[in-house]
Amino acid sequence: MSVLESVEAVIERVRPALNADGGDLELVSFDGTVAHIRLLGACSSCPLARMTIEGGVESALRRIRPDIHVVAVQ
Repeated sequence: MSVLESVEAVIERVRPALNADGGDLELVSFDGTVAHIRLLGACSSCPLARMTIEGGVESALRRIRPDIHVVAVQ
């Protein structure tokens, strides 16, 4: 499995938790170490969005590759 496929798989595992709160996310781009993520729906305006990106998505991605960073995009 490629790193991109692993990143996509992690996003699919995180997605149901966001969907349960009326939100979603999409992988905008991935360059090998940086994943650009867009939060959608309720997550896009949530005051805890940064925690979602850092504590949820980025920490899950770092389990597959420790040097991955997540950048939130609008």
